[in-house]
Amino acid sequence: MKLIAKTALAVMLAVFSNTAVMGQSQSDNSIPNWLDELKNRITINGYIQGGYSWNDMGGQDANTFEFKRCIVWAKARITDRWSFQFMYDFASKPLEYYTDYRITNNNALNFRIGQFKNSFSMENPLSPSALELIDVCSQPVTYLAGCGSDPLFGKHTGRDLGAMIFGDLFNDKLHYELAVMNGQGINKRDGNNDKDFIAKLEYRPIDGLRFVASGQLGKGHSVDNPQAWNPTIDLGDDYTRNRYSVGAEYKFGRFAPSKYKEARPISIRTEWLGGKDGDVNSRGGYITTTIPVAPAFDIIGSADTFNKNVDVDGWDQTNLTVGVQYWYYKKCRLQLQYTRAICGDNIYGGKDYNNIQAQVQVAF
Repeated sequence: MKLIAKTALAVMLAVFSNTAVMGQSQSDNSIPNWLDELKNRITINGYIQGGYSWNDMGGQDANTFEFKRCIVWAKARITDRWSFQFMYDFASKPLEYYTDYRITNNNALNFRIGQFKNSFSMENPLSPSALELIDVCSQPVTYLAGCGSDPLFGKHTGRDLGAMIFGDLFNDKLHYELAVMNGQGINKRDGNNDKDFIAKLEYRPIDGLRFVASGQLGKGHSVDNPQAWNPTIDLGDDYTRNRYSVGAEYKFGRFAPSKYKEARPISIRTEWLGGKDGDVNSRGGYITTTIPVAPAFDIIGSADTFNKNVDVDGWDQTNLTVGVQYWYYKKCRLQLQYTRAICGDNIYGGKDYNNIQAQVQVAF
């Protein structure tokens, strides 16, 4: 935490000193110019998500109010090419702290170093404030990207420490990302001497349509005891941890009343993913759609399936979700969703269950 604070302070001081000098050079009255420059160089955003849920997992009723996220991030534009971002979740821990530098005059080559979301999959890099589901990501992405459902890797919100080059080529038709990361998750030193290599390629042939492929090669360092679906990996073991994904997304049409800042298109996103942890292979996929039907009202539909061990029967689960959301102000929304979970024999004793969730999001 001390290192994070010192890094953030150093960057902020650099911005302050730079803006102060610029303000003094522009006018004898330096304070107004200094404040104006500061306002133009630092942006602060955030959102809060919380709500209520009920489910009957395993045949037992359970309900609770939940406070899921309270996230604030600040981005400092140090120069036209150099920026720094710091993100903190007041419900848990520091999430991101990284710096970007644009190497070329255009956006073809950029460099990032620090802690940030890994590039694997289409869903993982997206903000929970923009994703459709209250549970945020689909089952396969949550497990394979390290968002929290894999006990051997731990809960790391799809983030890691490392470095990346990225950019857009051919008039922004082709986007690429190449990263080298610890493979151990957030706020932790690497558990072994191996690094994870992650690559993503995104092709945008026309407006609103994109095809995406991503992959990861690496070595995990287990942080938990053997799991029933993967009994060969013990606490402290190093193990093969590879992933792949292919997917597509199409956004079309617009429903954008003047009181709302951004257009709301019809969207369809689908992806197929797979992974290997030690000797165990897993795979799954999802399809999610959002359909605006009124000036501030959307219908949400999603289906996703994931099998933790494709070589052993009973480790699969399919979730079918329908819901609605109401945008009451710009990025602020109310959500209500129902999920029917169809479980394999080894998940909750093979008992299917229901889940009802409501959530309010306040964002700025």
